[in-house]
Amino acid sequence: MSSVVATMSISLDGIGSGHHQTEERPFGDVPEGALHRWMFETPEENHAEIDAIVAAGAFIMGRNMFGPVRGEWDRDWRGWWGPNPPYHRPVFVLTHFAHEPLVMEGGTTFHFVTDGIHAALERARDAAGDLPVHIAGGPTTTNAYLAEGLVDELALQISPSILGDGLRLFDGVGPLRLQQISGRSASLVTHVRYRVLPADDATAPAS
Repeated sequence: MSSVVATMSISLDGIGSGHHQTEERPFGDVPEGALHRWMFETPEENHAEIDAIVAAGAFIMGRNMFGPVRGEWDRDWRGWWGPNPPYHRPVFVLTHFAHEPLVMEGGTTFHFVTDGIHAALERARDAAGDLPVHIAGGPTTTNAYLAEGLVDELALQISPSILGDGLRLFDGVGPLRLQQISGRSASLVTHVRYRVLPADDATAPAS
């Protein structure tokens, strides 16, 4: 069965996105670039981690991660990434409103799942084959999978910023046991990867 890896860029105080998202402000009230300077300003320092983020057989994301459209799909929105998104694999978008699949350039197809996180994960695993499934965010979606015990590993890109308010990773998740697998610092980010342990697993110390 495919492993499930949740990957997210967050601030030191755990913010992964802001409130009041619009088309002009994909991360809402979070200052532009606060969480992703490492990716766009110093990609040469972070090639391995950037490659790892898109090295999945399939992806799952929340509707806000896909775009700012709320309610019924009343416009032809195709994501933030232009005609050739970086995923190049099937992407399963959680939503309450049905939508036909969107076939994009480069091998990305957005599928819209209306029957919950478990159904999306089942479809993503079928599509991923032997490759991992990545939970691509945002924080609300990642927290839902963590709360249900469906995440095997957590890959965080931690930016040296305190944002104070926003959508926070781990809100409402409850206690987790994490075993650190790796960690690496670069000039604008610290990359940390954890294994998520079952609550009753006493074989390894929690971080």
